[in-house]
Amino acid sequence: MTAQGPYTDIAVTQAGPVATVEIQRPPHNFFDYALIEQIANAFEALDDTPSCRAIVLAAQGKNFCAGANFGSGKADDGNDEFSAEGFRTTTGKLYREAVRLFRCKKPVVGAIQGSAIGGGLGVALVPDFRIATPETRFAANFARLGIHPGFGLTVTLPRLIGMQRATHMFYTGARVPGEQAVAWGLADALASAETLRSDAETLAEDIAKSAPLAVVSVRATLRAGLADEIAQATERELREQQWLRETADAQEGIRSVAERRDGVFTGA
Repeated sequence: MTAQGPYTDIAVTQAGPVATVEIQRPPHNFFDYALIEQIANAFEALDDTPSCRAIVLAAQGKNFCAGANFGSGKADDGNDEFSAEGFRTTTGKLYREAVRLFRCKKPVVGAIQGSAIGGGLGVALVPDFRIATPETRFAANFARLGIHPGFGLTVTLPRLIGMQRATHMFYTGARVPGEQAVAWGLADALASAETLRSDAETLAEDIAKSAPLAVVSVRATLRAGLADEIAQATERELREQQWLRETADAQEGIRSVAERRDGVFTGA
């Protein structure tokens, strides 16, 4: 197994034709601009590595990715998640990095444990396939926070599970467990927590047995225009997030989620 890098928040290793990109911000792996940039850089480097034929995207800790930190990016903003300043100043840059993830040329298998929530769901939908566990939970909880979905989810989620189910997830913020996710096509297979990573690697190895140029060619056809569509969608998503973040409902939504209670929204 060979390591690549250096990176500060991810590790990139390769065993045979399969590379693993592991997010290393346990236990919850909240993401920001720096983390998405590193993953995008790793994907581009692996695209330029002929010996790599497939990628596993995985994460340390309890949750694959429990959401985003849309703080201002300043060193002293700490846990200032979903700050209004962050949506004004840094989220656009983050979404441009997110589009880079969808321009990856090689197939990606996601090993999704624990929660993939909000923007973390967006990260989980970057791979071609997702292996989940019975304990995995997928959710698009943006409206419960009083904001608009982001990370291109208005494109990727309906494309994967259909408009009706995606709309239900967006409107209600419902958490979809692993077994239901497989039934909906949100995940492709279930594994135990103990075998999750190895099952994802097995699928990647199966892909790697096919002719690599053909796989990349087929993938390019199937995903033609996807990154450009996501780039366009994130521009609208960001505009909606910016004005909604200034509302009283967004302030209440963020407080209520932190306090683990239903929000009391007034439409203001």
